[in-house]
Amino acid sequence: MAEISHFEYGWITPTLSYALSVLGSVLGLVCAGRIRTARNSRERLWWGLLSAWALGGTAIWSMHFMAMLGFAVPGTRIRYDIPITLASTVIAVVAVGIGLLIVGSGRLSVPKVLVGGVFAGSGVAAMHYTGMAAMRLNGTFGYDTTRVILSVVIAVVAATAALWLAMTVRRPLAVFGSALVMGVAVNGMHFTGMSALSVHLHPRTGEVSGTTVSTLLAPIVLAVIFVVIGLVYALIAAPTDEDRAAAAYLDARSAQAREAAAQPPQPAPDPVGLRHRSSLARPGAQFPSRRNPPPPQS
Repeated sequence: MAEISHFEYGWITPTLSYALSVLGSVLGLVCAGRIRTARNSRERLWWGLLSAWALGGTAIWSMHFMAMLGFAVPGTRIRYDIPITLASTVIAVVAVGIGLLIVGSGRLSVPKVLVGGVFAGSGVAAMHYTGMAAMRLNGTFGYDTTRVILSVVIAVVAATAALWLAMTVRRPLAVFGSALVMGVAVNGMHFTGMSALSVHLHPRTGEVSGTTVSTLLAPIVLAVIFVVIGLVYALIAAPTDEDRAAAAYLDARSAQAREAAAQPPQPAPDPVGLRHRSSLARPGAQFPSRRNPPPPQS
């Protein structure tokens, strides 16, 4: 059995992986909070996609890849199969997206959160072990069954807690605190799964196919930066509840002004008897008097 190092560069890789998981969790929780306040299905779908990318892509998959930079096996080079690596990304995003869809549709309930958490957590575990299957080295992998099961349980619990927090947490301080806890859970699942791994090197060294970590690092870092910038811009540009209330007030005032302009002008109010007295005051008008009463009607 070969020696395995999970911290080849010291605490740099686990620190960066934890920072990525917290950053993705913050953005994902904020985007998920918009799902419950969305006015129509189109807005709910939009915020659900953004939240799935933030949680599944940044908080989980990017964290996994960053932590894998510190993984090394003395005596062999490690390379990665690109199609399988991309497939692990899709698995993470789709699994979290479906979990959000289950929890975010209709009224929030405990059974929905549990079902969504089991689905999303199983997808996260599948992402982790798919990413591990993308590794290529001059040897074979083995896994401890007990630790694998433990990592899956941690993934399900973490995903369930993430979905519950995504639908209930609103205040900024609570969102940040929840993201810190989620970062611990995601990293705990990753390193628990990695502790289950064992490597058996082949007696003969040969050429290992695949792409090196340094080749994948630049495009993945750029993708994470663009995704984070896009998520922040979407959150800043989206109207808040105060913006919607102000727009509704201005629309109501504009509608009232248009209705007032469309109505015909009304005549000014006439004081009592003004027109009648003015008609009697015309030249030639006869005024009844007590001395000369008007002739009786026959």
